[in-house]
Amino acid sequence: MTDTPGSAPVGSNWDRWGADDERGAANLLTPEAVLGAVGAVREGRLISLGMPIRGSTSGPGRASVPHLPGRPLPQHFMSVDGADYTAGARMLNGSIGVADDALMLSHHGTTTHMDALCHMWRGDRLYNGHSAARVRSYGATRCGIEKAGPLVARGVLFDVAAHLGVPYLDESVRIGADVLEDIVKSHGVELRPGDVALVRTGWPTVYAADRVRYQGGQPGLDHSGGRWLADHDVTAVACDNAAVGALAMDGSFDAGPDEDLHLLLLWSRGVYLLEMLWLEDLAATGRHDFLFVAAPLAIEGGTGSAVNPVAVL
Repeated sequence: MTDTPGSAPVGSNWDRWGADDERGAANLLTPEAVLGAVGAVREGRLISLGMPIRGSTSGPGRASVPHLPGRPLPQHFMSVDGADYTAGARMLNGSIGVADDALMLSHHGTTTHMDALCHMWRGDRLYNGHSAARVRSYGATRCGIEKAGPLVARGVLFDVAAHLGVPYLDESVRIGADVLEDIVKSHGVELRPGDVALVRTGWPTVYAADRVRYQGGQPGLDHSGGRWLADHDVTAVACDNAAVGALAMDGSFDAGPDEDLHLLLLWSRGVYLLEMLWLEDLAATGRHDFLFVAAPLAIEGGTGSAVNPVAVL
């Protein structure tokens, strides 16, 4: 059945948490769910899952981190450093130096980030039927990233590359529900409401060897895989590729509107997306469940936020 733009999507979570809801699946993170997630901590070891933000406008470092073409790269420089940006270092009491950072970045396609529910819409409606006219140059007054709050949940790793016996998936691979189900069965880890599903393709490792290949097509979830995760009531889907779903060879979304994963997960189900994670260190531990923590910046009306997710083993 095809959804009619402007109406509630078929099988959606619209009105599930009330007509005014702007948090979507983050509502699944009840005190009971969070306490249950803490139970996945068995070692107390911390692993960062974020990509570095590197380099300045005058250096090549920022281009050395995986990113999509055509997006403005992060720009990091010192607002007070005594070098090329200012006339001289500011000194306190004649002997103590002070340096300040300045950072400009576009979240989507350039760094590890979390999509807000206002990031994608269909017709004239955002998630839960809110008007898309609320998204303006000054920000979104409905479903902005600040409405999500921190994610503290049980994380479940779907290491698809390891499951298929390869270091990284070929760009032609589409991850369906059958593969995800095989993985949870093989590890004996069942998804619970409120979990965050982390999907490893290994694709970021391609960038160092072949940047042109990285910035073309990408492996990722197909519609059946995304629907399977949403049907299990996950709070978020986090992936190491650039768009969670697969990308066609020209870098565009590999699906039409009726099977687009951003529309399915963000717009219809209210499930958050985290993209461009670094999952290699986590995969090397062999752990498949853990405590997952990610707190987006409280950017009022933001369509997303850079994050540094953490796995607590």
